[in-house]
Amino acid sequence: MSNRGLRPANFAVLAAALVLGARPSWSAVMTVDDAVKIALQHNTLVIGADAGVLDAKSGLYGAYSGILPHASASLSRSSTVVDNQTGGRNIGGGLTAPLTSDFESHGTTPGLNGTWNVLNLSSIEGFRSASSSLKAAKLSRTATRNDVILETRRQFYTTVSTYHLARVAAGALRVARDNERRSSALFEVGSVSKSDLLKAQVRTAQSELDSITAAQAIVNSRIALASQIGIRESELGDIDTVLTVTPQEFDEAELYKEAAAKRPDLMAAEADLASAKSQESSAHFNRLPYVSMQGGVTFNTKDHQTSTIDPPGLPGIPPGIESTSSQTDRQFQGSIALNWNFFDGLSTDSRNAAARARVRRSTETYDALQRNLESEVHQAVIAYREAVERDRVASRAFESAVENLKLIQQKYNVGSATILDLVDAQEQATQAAVDGVSARAQIRIAEATIDRVRGRGE
Repeated sequence: MSNRGLRPANFAVLAAALVLGARPSWSAVMTVDDAVKIALQHNTLVIGADAGVLDAKSGLYGAYSGILPHASASLSRSSTVVDNQTGGRNIGGGLTAPLTSDFESHGTTPGLNGTWNVLNLSSIEGFRSASSSLKAAKLSRTATRNDVILETRRQFYTTVSTYHLARVAAGALRVARDNERRSSALFEVGSVSKSDLLKAQVRTAQSELDSITAAQAIVNSRIALASQIGIRESELGDIDTVLTVTPQEFDEAELYKEAAAKRPDLMAAEADLASAKSQESSAHFNRLPYVSMQGGVTFNTKDHQTSTIDPPGLPGIPPGIESTSSQTDRQFQGSIALNWNFFDGLSTDSRNAAARARVRRSTETYDALQRNLESEVHQAVIAYREAVERDRVASRAFESAVENLKLIQQKYNVGSATILDLVDAQEQATQAAVDGVSARAQIRIAEATIDRVRGRGE
């Protein structure tokens, strides 16, 4: 193998071939919508948002327990056994001689019991707070999904642009090599100076470096895209590199109205603020008395007792063995109570302080979103219009650069332009192509940003 086979340019071409030509496990070409769909299933932020909804549901179930009745069932079996109990009996004002007795009792009691805090304002407000928290968690999950969609689209189009830039770099490298060969041939016959040849060689080396950088940029962008959507880079496969745009017109006032009405993060902040205020009320109401009810019923209660007295048959003493049994069909019991925890060791004060702190944080979060909404919409629209204008200017510049390159090439062919003029024209055309790719990618990213700002996601 010759030394030329180890040149950096060949490494860049090989890297680009490996990246552009490989077809890993993803069988079809991945579009931006495919990437978004995968990200909504595997992205860490989405999974965390789903877990947040489960946490909020747990809090709601806990709040239900403060306002719903509690019921329980029981089946008890009791036994009492007394051996060799000694003592006398008082009969007719006189105490008998010491007696020894045994006692045995058995009983079975099935029953139902229930309690209910029928009027506990603190628990009622706690339930309202938990309900608002669940609503906020669901809206936050939607907002997180919208953020993930935006970041996925941004990274996808960034990756697409690296493919196009790599192609531009590869084309520039081919042109630079042609110029170097041409300059070398002309130098051999004395038509160009040594300086022109060296400049052409420097241009080739720079193009080789640009090609290596572009190939590495593809790898880095693919890794970032795979990380964003939650899969391994080896599973990513080919992606759809079509990068076409259709400019649109956006009414900033209409976008603002839509964002104010549909942005899930705004609605989540509003629900979280309502939850915080309810939590604060619940903490205040914890100082008030509350009413509770308690009741129970037992069914088919059975009881059996047996007593043995020794010695039997003393005057006035019944026979030595007594046995009794009883059974009850139903037995009801109930109570209603007024409860007041007028001092609980500053626990209520702790709840009040925490609730007030949460209200302040939630208020500031909601106010900040409202305060920055107009600027955010304006910024998104300006960024989109700038990207469209950049694309228009880049397209015009590319057309002019290509036309200029043709003219310089013709002049160079007839000897009225130098190799440096040709190289400059080629560099201008390459830069115009790069600017066009970047502008089109920015338009697609700006479109995704506007969808996120206005509250549109999936």
